[in-house]
Amino acid sequence: MILPFWAKSTRGRWLNLALLLIFAALLAPAAETPASLAKTYREAPSPARRTALERYAAAHSKSINGVLARLALGVTAFEQKDWPGAIQHLNNLRLPKLADYVAYYVAAARLESKDVVLNPKGLSPVYGSPAPSPLAARAAVLEGRTLVAASAARDAIRILTARYAELPQPQGDMALAAAYEAAGDRSRAALSYQLVYYQHPLTYPAIQAETALAGIKTALGSAYPPPSPALMLTRADRLLEGRDWQRARAEYQLLGAQLGGPEGDLAKVRAGVADYLAGNTGEAHQHLRSLNSKSGSEADAERLYYLAECARRLGNDEEMMEHVKRLGRAYPRSTWRLKALVSAANRYLIINEPDKFVPLFKSAYEDFPADPQAPYCHWKVAWNSYINRKRDADDRLRKHLETFPLDTSASAALYFLGRLAERDRHLAEARAYYSALSDLYPNYYYGLQARERLSDTKLARAVPASKTLAYLSGIRFPPRPEGPPANASPATVLRIERARLLRSAGLDELAESELRFGSRSGEQGTLLAMELARGGAEPHEKLRFMKSMRIDYLAIPVKQAPAAYWENLFPLPFRNDVVRNARQHNLDPFKVAGLIRQESEFNPRAVSRTNAHGLTQVMPGTGRQLAPKVGIRRFNSKMLFQPSVNLKLGTFYMRSLLDKWDGKWEETLASYNAGSTRVAEWAGWYSYDEPAEFIETIPFTETREYVQAVLRNAAMYRLIYEEKPAPSTAAKPRRAD
Repeated sequence: MILPFWAKSTRGRWLNLALLLIFAALLAPAAETPASLAKTYREAPSPARRTALERYAAAHSKSINGVLARLALGVTAFEQKDWPGAIQHLNNLRLPKLADYVAYYVAAARLESKDVVLNPKGLSPVYGSPAPSPLAARAAVLEGRTLVAASAARDAIRILTARYAELPQPQGDMALAAAYEAAGDRSRAALSYQLVYYQHPLTYPAIQAETALAGIKTALGSAYPPPSPALMLTRADRLLEGRDWQRARAEYQLLGAQLGGPEGDLAKVRAGVADYLAGNTGEAHQHLRSLNSKSGSEADAERLYYLAECARRLGNDEEMMEHVKRLGRAYPRSTWRLKALVSAANRYLIINEPDKFVPLFKSAYEDFPADPQAPYCHWKVAWNSYINRKRDADDRLRKHLETFPLDTSASAALYFLGRLAERDRHLAEARAYYSALSDLYPNYYYGLQARERLSDTKLARAVPASKTLAYLSGIRFPPRPEGPPANASPATVLRIERARLLRSAGLDELAESELRFGSRSGEQGTLLAMELARGGAEPHEKLRFMKSMRIDYLAIPVKQAPAAYWENLFPLPFRNDVVRNARQHNLDPFKVAGLIRQESEFNPRAVSRTNAHGLTQVMPGTGRQLAPKVGIRRFNSKMLFQPSVNLKLGTFYMRSLLDKWDGKWEETLASYNAGSTRVAEWAGWYSYDEPAEFIETIPFTETREYVQAVLRNAAMYRLIYEEKPAPSTAAKPRRAD
C-alpha cells in the first residue's frame, strides 16, 4: 500500500491517525443508555432487545443507569402481562425518588398473578411519596382489589368508600362492586355494577359489569334493585356522546317503550336526535313531528329545538322560526330556547340579514345573561352597530366591555373604541384604549393591532386621557398571568427530577403524566410545561405540550419569558425551506410560518379531518393539480408528507391566492380556510375602512379566528426570529414511507 506523501512524515502520521479515529467515531454505534435500549424494546418488543436491556442492567447493576434499566424492564413486563417478570425486575429495587412507582407495579403484578400477600406497608410509598403521586388514586383501587382477593372485603369497602371521590372510573366502581359482592351484599354490588354498565357503555368494564349483573339478578330474583330511569337514560346518552348513533338510537327506542314519565318522553325524542346527529335529517324531522310530547316538559322543549334544527338544515327558514317562537312562548327560560335563538341567529348571520339576526341575539343575551354564550351574542349586536356606522356604536362597545370584561371579545371592543376615538380626533382617548389593550392582551391579534396604531407619531405623542384611564380602571379585566418564575420551588424541582428519571428509563408516557399531574396539583405549571416540552422528540410535540399546559400564554409579554419558552410555542423547523420557498414566490416568510403553525403545528405528517396533508395542509387533489406547475413529476399523495414538496406546493398556492386578492393577506388567508367564493361574498357586504373590520365581519368563527391567529403568529415569529440568523443547513426533511 502506498501512503500519501503527508503520511510519511511524523506530522502526517499523526494527522492520518486522527482522521482514522474520526471515521471510527462516526461509524461507531451511539452509546447505549437505559432510555435508548428501553425505547427500542418497548416500540418493537423482541427477545433479543429484551436481552440487550437485561444485559445492560446486569452490567451497570451498581449505578443509577442499571437501576433505571430494571425499572424499564419491570414496567414493560407488567404492560405485557408478564406478572412474574415484573415482580422479578422490580422487587427490592432501590429507587427512593420513584419508590411509589416500584411499590405500585410490584403490588399490581402480585395481585394479577394471584400471589396475594397482605402487606399493610406495601403501598405506603405511594401514599407517603414526598411529591404527591399520580398513582395514589389508582393505588386505592389496587388496595381495594387486593383486600378482596385476600378475603378482607369489609376493609376494601371501607377504603374504597372513604376515597371514592378520587377513584378513577369505571375502575373504582368495579372494585367497589366486587368488594360488596365478596362481602355478600349483592344489592349494593348490583348498584355499583349498574353505575359501570350505564355510565360507561363504551368501555370493557361495562361488558364485565353486564355479565356480573346477569348473575346477581338471577340470584336475587325479585329483590334485585332496578336501575333508575335516569340512569338507564344515561347509558343511551353516553352512546350518543360517543357518536355511536346506531346503538344510541336502539337504546332510546327500547327505553321509550319501557319507561313512562319524563325519562320515557326524553328517550322518544332522543331517538330522533340520534337520527339528526347521524345526518338522517329527513327521518329525524318526521319522527320528531310524529311525537306528542307533553306540553311544559323538558322533552318537548328539546323536541322543538331539534325540529328547528331540522328545518334549518332542510332550508325551511319559515318553519325554523315557527319553532323558535313556540319555544319562546312555552319555554322562555329553557336552555333549548337559548340554543335555538343562537342557531337561528347564526343562520341569518351567515347570509348577512341583520334585521333578523340582531333581535335573536338580543333575546339570547337579555334572557340568558349569565350563559357562556351571552358574550358572543352581545358582541354580534355591538359589532353590527359599529360596522353599520350607527350612532349607538360607542355605547354598545362600552356596554360590552363593562358587561363581559373577562371574555376575549373585550380585546376587540377596546380596539374599536380606540378607532372610534381616532375618527373623532380624540387622540388622547385612543391612546388610552390602545395602551390598555396592549397591556392586557399583548400577543392577541388586537393587542398587536393596538401596538401598530401606537407606532403612529401623533398617537405616540398623545398623553393618555385621564378620564378614559379612570373609566378603564373601574372595569374588572382578567388578571395578567405571570411568566415563568425565575426559580423553581422545591416541589417543582422534585417533580422535574422524577420526570427526568422516568424519561431516562425510556418511560416517556409516565414522565408526561408525572408533569401533568404536578401542573394540575398547583405546582409551577409554566416550568413543568417547559420540562414537558424538553422531552418532546419533534417541534410539533413540544408545541402541543406547551399549549396544553399553559392556555393563557398569549397574555404574557414576550420579554417576561426566556427565548426557549417562545421557541417551543412558536417553533420554526425546516426554516431554510420555509424562507427559500417564501422568497421564491415573494411571500413574507413569517406569514408562511404563521400559516403552517395554524394549519399543522409544523407536523410534516399531519392529516386533517378533511384529508389535507402535511405542513401547509394541501389536499391530495390540489397537490395533483399544482404539481406540474411547480415542476414535480409523478406526483402521489405521500409526497405531501415531504416538507420540501409540501412547502413548494403550499407557497405556490398561497401566492396564487394573494395575487387573486391583489396582495390582501386577510382575504387570502380567509380563502385558504373557507374558499374564495365565500370570501368574495363577505368582501362585498360592506365598505371596510381597514382589514380588521373585514376580519371581524367574517361570520364563520373558525375562519375569523384562523385569520387572526395566522396574522398574530406571523407577528410573533417576527419578534422571536427576525434578529436570529437561520441555521447553516436546513432541517433534514422526512421522506414518505
